[in-house]
Amino acid sequence: MKKHLFLIIYTILLAGASVFSILSTFVIAKEKDDVPKLGIEETDGIDKDKGKFYTDSNGYQCYKDNNIEITIVRKREYETEIYLADIKINNFKLLKTALAEDKFGLNIKEKPSKIADRVNAILAINGDYYGFREKGYVLRNGVLYDPERTFRDYKSDILVINNDGSFSIRKESAQTSTSIYEEGAWQVFCFGPGLISNGNILVNEKSEVAAHKASNPRTAIGYIEEGHYVMVVSDGRTEASAGLSLYELALVLDEYGVKDAYNLDGGGSSVMIFNGKIINQPTSNGEDIRERSSSDIVYIGY
Repeated sequence: MKKHLFLIIYTILLAGASVFSILSTFVIAKEKDDVPKLGIEETDGIDKDKGKFYTDSNGYQCYKDNNIEITIVRKREYETEIYLADIKINNFKLLKTALAEDKFGLNIKEKPSKIADRVNAILAINGDYYGFREKGYVLRNGVLYDPERTFRDYKSDILVINNDGSFSIRKESAQTSTSIYEEGAWQVFCFGPGLISNGNILVNEKSEVAAHKASNPRTAIGYIEEGHYVMVVSDGRTEASAGLSLYELALVLDEYGVKDAYNLDGGGSSVMIFNGKIINQPTSNGEDIRERSSSDIVYIGY
């Protein structure tokens, strides 16, 4: 009897520990207000300009001011609705990021549309969902959070937005986050994989993020030339939109003339916000069209 009691108690404790571990990893928010940081988010002195939102002769949604020009191109390929934001800015520091609740930590989440509203974003997409994991470099708006964070795994591609606004796709384990910060990098994202580098497609028809299915809602960001970027979001997992494979996503970007491109968090996280409105159809399971809370956004704004 004692032996059985011991086994029962042991099983309960083990199950409790497992549940706590899962909750701690995926659910319980942990703000790290005392985490070491390097750098101070720059106020770069760009004069804010009041622009206008309008619809052009092609029916595309647009925005323009003296510093920013955005056109949202909506297209259908691979049985999927695709939203491509063509972005021209005269200062790369207008390509910014923002964190959920303006806090750094694990599982701190907020709807991307609310983050975008708080920072007055003209255009925004979801980021790399850094708060879902405890590993991976986090350098945002010139600030390196928690330099002691290690890389996710030896295969991880990271995107570095350099101090001239250009993109570099690198292997995360090739250098430390501190050395990237010391280069003067503006942003670092850790999700991947890299899609295009120096005009060469990096993925193929078999490429996928972990074990997820091939066709998904997707989010990506790309670089064409100095001051010229694209952000892409596709729908998926619905009867109206099948979703894209990584290779199809890369082809869409390549056809648009993108020289460097990187895959951000996708699936139910994929969302594009323009002029304060969600313009795609975000969904996790195809049954509900709704926005998923996340830990960060990438946006264009002042």
